[in-house]
Amino acid sequence: MIKLIASDMDGTLLNEKMVISEINAKAILAAQENGVHFMVATGRGYTEAKPLLEEVGISCPIITLNGAQVYNEKGEVIENIGVSKKTVQTILEKINELGLYCEMTTSQGIYSDNKAKRIEAVASLIYKTNPDTTFKMSVVLAAARLEIMNINYVADYKELLDNDAVEILKIITFSEAGPKVLEPLAEKLGATGELAITASFVNNIEINDIKAQKGLALARAAEVLGIPTDDIMALGDNFNDVSMLKVAGYSVAVENAEDGVKAHAKYLTSANSENGVAQSILLALNDEMAKQLV
Repeated sequence: MIKLIASDMDGTLLNEKMVISEINAKAILAAQENGVHFMVATGRGYTEAKPLLEEVGISCPIITLNGAQVYNEKGEVIENIGVSKKTVQTILEKINELGLYCEMTTSQGIYSDNKAKRIEAVASLIYKTNPDTTFKMSVVLAAARLEIMNINYVADYKELLDNDAVEILKIITFSEAGPKVLEPLAEKLGATGELAITASFVNNIEINDIKAQKGLALARAAEVLGIPTDDIMALGDNFNDVSMLKVAGYSVAVENAEDGVKAHAKYLTSANSENGVAQSILLALNDEMAKQLV
């Protein structure tokens, strides 16, 4: 019996408009009313994730930054797992060698050193997930979204490295060339065995400490609740979701998931644009998941 549900956001819980649909929201609230625990596990920072949940009246614990930071339902930080400043410096050197843009999420918020590149990165995501939207309109939408997000800008990331009060939790870097450029970089960075390198979209890689993974955070949350991992349902679409799909007894990939991610899922559900999360939750509440084995 499913007692805990954990869902990714981008590409999974969020639809093509990058919001939580009314149908998905109602299914989540129904699960909670039936005593099933629900939590979000996302690569986003708290200030990017929380408003989207509040818009549809959902209150729940949130695993953020791929597991680097965990919040309880009250919005209190219960865990931080950062990357050492020395390692961050090495990461930045390799990113700069390739001329790539990157962002940092820290214990004091999200930081960017280039507002135009920040807008461009968000616009690219909107454009590629909404084929009917022009890139020009995607830029307009991205700029509007950024105005309501708590983004900090610095002239140089050295300011963060030199500030002992700031802990760096995740670095995300982007390339429109996609895996051609990003995969070799990921291999170099992952060679030390100290970092978890994942992706939430084809044009990025996300860099965390090796202990900061969605699956590890989910397993710890389940242990606190006294819930066996066999009674967890996890839903995702991209490679930063694989660790939690491996942990969950009921691992679900949305139809739009990467093929390599689907390989780790026991179940498939509809695409994020077709309320796949709601479909799986309703099946779970009706004890029908066993009939949906891939």
